[in-house]
Amino acid sequence: MTQHEHHGLEHHGHEPAGLDAASHEEGQHSPAPAPAEHETSVMVPKQIADGVLEIDTLLGGWADTTAGYLLSGEAPVLVETGSQSSVPVLLAALERLGMGPEDLAGIALTHIHLDHAGGVGDIAAAFPKATVYVHEKGARHLADPSRLVASAARVYGDLLDDLYGRLEPTDAARIRVLGDGDTVDIGGGRHLVAVDSPGHAKHHLGFHDETSGLLFAGDAVGVRLPDGGVLRPATPPPDFDLDLALSSLGRFARRRPVAIALAHYGVVPVAVDELLEEAEAVLSAWAGEAERAFREGRDVAEALESRFGANHAGLEADARRRMETLNGIHSNAAGLRRWLEHRDQADVPSKS
Repeated sequence: MTQHEHHGLEHHGHEPAGLDAASHEEGQHSPAPAPAEHETSVMVPKQIADGVLEIDTLLGGWADTTAGYLLSGEAPVLVETGSQSSVPVLLAALERLGMGPEDLAGIALTHIHLDHAGGVGDIAAAFPKATVYVHEKGARHLADPSRLVASAARVYGDLLDDLYGRLEPTDAARIRVLGDGDTVDIGGGRHLVAVDSPGHAKHHLGFHDETSGLLFAGDAVGVRLPDGGVLRPATPPPDFDLDLALSSLGRFARRRPVAIALAHYGVVPVAVDELLEEAEAVLSAWAGEAERAFREGRDVAEALESRFGANHAGLEADARRRMETLNGIHSNAAGLRRWLEHRDQADVPSKS
């Protein structure tokens, strides 16, 4: 797919392809993992705070790569479903925890990219009393995912079905839109507070559990796999915006969480202030390098690879493969280049 063809999806009013990886840009392809027996695999959910369980959804059969979080209480809520391909794993984990069809009260999505929300239609069907919580800019695509899935299929080809799966519709009557500061009641005085956090995607929310102090950051802080070395920013097309992303980090800091939990992956064992400062510095460094290359007519992906690729050079092959599939340098380059192009267009005075 050419650059023009990919970008044309957004120019014609379509939403982003629904995955964080966009490595088909600039002729690069994310490596697909070997098929995994999702149906027979289930990790033991791990308690990470009082009333909070981390569920490894085993994207591609990989451990410590994609996480969902279950908050227990009178009205239990699941944060993130993972991809549709991970639904059997997630259902098995919830069954292991004793969650019956009537027990789950809510499903909260940080954003509608398919590695975070691809399983929501299936999970909502399995738990008919669960309300689905999402940003207002993502809600219509859960009720009617046809555009989202069609654009993803055009961009990702076989990788879509081989790794992620698609997205089943969710009954619109079960979808509740959340804005900044809106809450999800878990019972017993426990609430999840929605934090509007665009930048990675315009439909991105963080969720702050005020009881445990954990903040579920989706992809707004970046990607940091346990064996994946340093934090890498997540800047995919089509609507990455640096200023919004930096502002969202500040919004997280003002919530004063005790720790941050990433979708990719887990609670980060770093002080929150230190982590958010690192995220800001890394985002700014990648954007600065991309802009220099862009202004000089150089290949943005090659410039980013040259500057930052060595950060992951010492990783095991499997860890590198997971990182590049989830959040490849070419994906980030495509998003940064698109952000720069749109910013330049916005700066051009219109002719009267």
